[in-house]
Formats: sequence, C-alpha cells, structure tokens
Amino acid sequence: MDITIIAGLIFGLAALIGGFLWEGGQFGGLMQATAALIVFGGTIAAVIISFPASKLRTIPAALRMAFGRQEIDHESLINDLVNMATTARRAGVLELERVANNHPNDFVREGIGLVVDGTDQALVKELLELEIDKEEAKHEGYAKIFESAGGYAPTMGIIGTVMGLIHVLSSLTDPTQLGPAIAVAFTATLYGVASANLIFLPIASKIKERSQEELQHLEMILQGVLSVQNGENPILIRKKLMTFADKSPEKDSFSPLVRREWNETAK
Repeated sequence: MDITIIAGLIFGLAALIGGFLWEGGQFGGLMQATAALIVFGGTIAAVIISFPASKLRTIPAALRMAFGRQEIDHESLINDLVNMATTARRAGVLELERVANNHPNDFVREGIGLVVDGTDQALVKELLELEIDKEEAKHEGYAKIFESAGGYAPTMGIIGTVMGLIHVLSSLTDPTQLGPAIAVAFTATLYGVASANLIFLPIASKIKERSQEELQHLEMILQGVLSVQNGENPILIRKKLMTFADKSPEKDSFSPLVRREWNETAK
C-alpha cells in the first residue's frame, strides 16, 4: 500500500479537526449522522445514476490503483529488451520466440510475439499504440468516477444545509436553540466540501499520476520492441530506453552479451 496517500489523509483530517478544536469547538459537534447520510448517501446515489454498472464495477480496481504501491522495475525490463536486441542481431528474431512466450510482462510478450511472427513494423506500432490508448481510456474512466463524486459532494452538502435550515426555521419556538441548530445544519456543507477536496478529488489526481507512470512504461516497451525489430545497436537502444527511466546508461550495468557488443562496436 502507498503510505503517502494514507499519511496525507490522516494529516489532512488531523489539520481540519485540530484547527476546529483549537478554536474551542467540541469534537461531538462534528459528528452528525444525518448530515453524513445526506452528503455521502446523496453523493453515492448521484455517482450510481451517472455511470453504467460496467463502470461502477471498476471502482475496486480504481481504489487498488490509487492506494496500491506500484513498483515499476525499468532497469530489469530495459536489460531484457537490450538482450533481446542483441540476440536478434546475432541469431535473428526467430530466436526470440521462447522469450515472447515466457516473459512475465504481457505487453512485452505481445510486442515480441508480433515481431517474431513477421508482422509489418507499421502494424506492430499501430496495434501496440491501440493497446496503450485502451489502457489510457480505462484509467481516465477510473478518475472520472472520483472526479464526479468530488463535484457532487459539495452540492449535496449545500442541500443538507438548506434542509437543516428549513427544519430550524420551521420551529422557532425556542430561540435559545437556534444557534446550535444552525451550526448542526452547516455541518453538512463541511462534510461535502471536505470530502471532495480531501478524499475524492485527490484520489482522482493520484489515479491520473499513476496512469502517466504506467503509460510511460508502456511507451518505453513500445520503443524497445520497435528497436528490436529494426535491428538497432543494443547500446543505442539502451540509451534510448534509459530516457524513460531518467537514468544514464553505464557500461558496467550491461549484461556480458551486451558488453561484448559494446566492445565489438568500439573496435
């Protein structure tokens, strides 16, 4: 699990509640079940109305994407692609068939499989780009659900406040209770605005950030597969792919097979 998102939520709630208590407020004043029911119940209902069931079923996957810890091993994957390029230059692309079938990365398996099958490079690029576009659209769908919740929650908070004020103004027989009753009514607005800006919208932003990381990873694989198909120099392929990992290639990090290629190139 990504500790930063949990830490952010805890810190944000602590800041809001701590500031309220610092000014002399009572913690119990923030705990209003009716306000929570109106805001969160209304927000959930609005989201359900806005999206088809097929999209709503992706919410668990979206939460896993936001809260999960995503470790992308660029270095290992770059090494694999560079080794494939070296093998293809020395023995031909047909020697990569075993790699295409056994590699743990689905996108690599698909791309190298197309290369081994002798697919035209333009078609390989088109097919892999379609897969990347599909993945991007899926992630956008994840983020839109939480963005919509972040848009509905403040409005539901205002609705809850108005409903509370209607109740207050309809029973003015005891003026001493007017102030506390109005304060309770405004709790709904607090719930709506706080949940939107502390939970829903930040989760949508986190999903978008994770999406960019994953799409960049897929783009790196795409460039590596096309380079392997082109028969490019493995050293240059490594340099190219390292730009996606924000690292500079070092000769000592190459596999023995690639170092041989380096030395032969240098001669």
